[in-house]
Amino acid sequence: MRKGSWRLDRLDTTVAFALVYSLMGSAPMAQAQVHGNTATTLGRQVVLHANAPSIAPTHSARALYVLHCAGCHSLDGSGSTSARVPDMRQLGLFLRVPGGREFLLQVPGVMGSGLNDEQVAQVTNWVLSSIANASIPPHHRVFDAAEVSQARRSPLVDVAATRAVLVQRAQQLGLQIAQTP
Repeated sequence: MRKGSWRLDRLDTTVAFALVYSLMGSAPMAQAQVHGNTATTLGRQVVLHANAPSIAPTHSARALYVLHCAGCHSLDGSGSTSARVPDMRQLGLFLRVPGGREFLLQVPGVMGSGLNDEQVAQVTNWVLSSIANASIPPHHRVFDAAEVSQARRSPLVDVAATRAVLVQRAQQLGLQIAQTP
């Protein structure tokens, strides 16, 4: 290395950073926002929101289930005892209990799934008609977007307490719903 060449290397680095920041149209990172449209050296950071809509291209309720639910509930709906994720294979039992229908739409996994009202209705109907088919009551009415929208307006305050009440009601009707995984 020639004497003085480090200055050229340092100058090249400084020019490169200045070019990156000018292309990004933002100030250096020290002045960037913490949330929102945050500037990074690779572009702008997208901040995730719990109510962000799904933009994954899907063509079926099953595909939406795989993308938004199966990661926790498994492909077969069996859930996970160790992770305390409920088994959905007997989900239809909730439809036989007063308050159970509303509960299915109000659980945090449904409300925070990123799916819109129509998609939630489609996925819920698909789960009930496929994974939990043996447990649904004979005169079951399918869910629709309007019902999902209504459920979003009254989120659950205490999921465990609500489930405990529903389990107790089910037991009084001779139905066995697991309290928690």
